[in-house]
Amino acid sequence: MNQESLPFSAASGSNGLSRLASDGASWGDESSQGSPVASQSAPNDDSLLDSYSTAVTGAVERMSPSVVNIEVHQTAGRTRSGEPRERQGGGSGFVFTPDGLILTNSHVVHDAVRIAVTLTDGRRMPATLIGDDPASDLAVIRVNEPGLSAAALGDSQRLRVGQIVIAIGAPYGFQSTVTAGVVSALGRSLRSYSGRLIDDVIQTDASLNPGNSGGPLVDSAGRVVGVNTATILPAQGICFAIGINTAKFVASRLLRDGRIRRSYIGVSAQTVPVHRRVVRFYDLPKEMGAIVVGVEENSPAKRAGLREGDIIVALEGQPVSGVDDLHRVLTDVRVGVSCKLTIVRWTEKLELKVIPEESK
Repeated sequence: MNQESLPFSAASGSNGLSRLASDGASWGDESSQGSPVASQSAPNDDSLLDSYSTAVTGAVERMSPSVVNIEVHQTAGRTRSGEPRERQGGGSGFVFTPDGLILTNSHVVHDAVRIAVTLTDGRRMPATLIGDDPASDLAVIRVNEPGLSAAALGDSQRLRVGQIVIAIGAPYGFQSTVTAGVVSALGRSLRSYSGRLIDDVIQTDASLNPGNSGGPLVDSAGRVVGVNTATILPAQGICFAIGINTAKFVASRLLRDGRIRRSYIGVSAQTVPVHRRVVRFYDLPKEMGAIVVGVEENSPAKRAGLREGDIIVALEGQPVSGVDDLHRVLTDVRVGVSCKLTIVRWTEKLELKVIPEESK
């Protein structure tokens, strides 16, 4: 306490000291009784902490039996003697059906020659690849082990920014590692390893490390709301997960066909702005489009009459504001079915009929 804060001056004498003593006694009485604010806030803080801990531990207990560690052996060329060379990698995944179907990332198991899965109880068994989709970075593998604990799948569309989420996986081989955080943002877009854009990606600050890929992101009720897929290495607390609704769709197609059928028209394109006068004159919904810089021979685009310099602004009535939009819409249109391609050629708006083929 500095001199200015003293309740008396040097000339106060004993009276000042007596006042200080009496004040001190009163302070002591208050401290012994406890401040009303402190007495009310301390139990509340404890209860809040207990509620948070209970939510996280409960979710982990429900989800952990379904989480697996995945060990992968991939081809890595050949040695000088001509023998095949392998590299070892790994990641995480989770069981989503009791008969042994496991969801993980495509980049974890792509081009794998051998896959092994380790359960939380220590059992280790081989796995086979059902199908993978590099464009969405999702894959399905299977183990021949009945009666497994299947994860409960949630609804990623019901997520809210700030909601508690928990990531479970095996970073650097440390199985059943748990990190918790919140949903930082929704509706992000992330570039996949194939170059396509993954839409509706969840951003979270629940820490992810190498080996977390393919593991589940769960809510406080223990339901899977996302598949952990990537992190920005120079940043802290910027991690991404693919929404479980996307994963459900991709998994169903992989189980049915072993792959995702996507349409292809055979053009190379770049995202460019459309002249403002053209946008206003034709009342275009977007001011950007995909300009054709190359058309493959014997492709659907070539047969439809598409030329270099044409700007694609819509496909089947859906606006195209760039290459990523074109990729997304081509995923939705049906292979082998004629669809309407809207372009701007110089200053003229044209509609062409194109029959997409299946992307190889």
